[in-house]
Amino acid sequence: MTWSLIARDGEEIGLIVASKFFACGAIVPYVGARTAVASQAFCNPIWGTEGRARLETESAEQVLADLVARDDGRAIRQAHMMDATGNFAAHTGAECVDWCGHLIRSEHSVAGNMLAGPEVIHATSDAYAASTGPFVERLIAAMRAGEAAGGDKRGRQAAGLTIHRGQDHPWLSLRADDHADPLGELDRLWRVAQERYVHFTLGIPTRDAFSGSPTREHIDAAIAESDARRLASGQPSLSHAVDQ
Repeated sequence: MTWSLIARDGEEIGLIVASKFFACGAIVPYVGARTAVASQAFCNPIWGTEGRARLETESAEQVLADLVARDDGRAIRQAHMMDATGNFAAHTGAECVDWCGHLIRSEHSVAGNMLAGPEVIHATSDAYAASTGPFVERLIAAMRAGEAAGGDKRGRQAAGLTIHRGQDHPWLSLRADDHADPLGELDRLWRVAQERYVHFTLGIPTRDAFSGSPTREHIDAAIAESDARRLASGQPSLSHAVDQ
């Protein structure tokens, strides 16, 4: 039902998914401070919740082999995952719907099923590997390349993007659950996030800074500076919640 990309860029871990399936961004991604699991096809969320925790201390190969062996539904499951050391592993069940498959590279993995063909995951991988710039934009651009190569053979409906920056909680989590152009909507949401949200995250508490930033002066200053740059360039806000 889906294809997805897991990647790591420094301390950032990202998982992006797209599908002709409602709310794939809710059921596929399981990301932690240093690990990630995409559970798809006929999803088993326990592969995600259990796997995400175990990958902190066990290898991706070990965790995946154990999950596959224990699950009577292994033939209809698909998953790929990254452990805390940055190693990847993937499984595509024998009864997943064609086209289905996965690939693993040194810095990322891609897997999908119900796709137009193998070119979807190869285009996604190649585009990510060749891209530069902000991590979020690399992930979205890679998936849009996969979509241009055929994507989900049934069409488009939903997409989700989750990024962690060394914490158990996400730094960014975006979803388009029922949209004619879900990856395009993720791109819009990322642009909206840069207007206020990314500046707000400057003050969010972490494990090493329990209180985070208890004052907001620097956050307000960053927002004001961002707004000034945007207005000076003649760019309107892309948010649906503000006056244009």
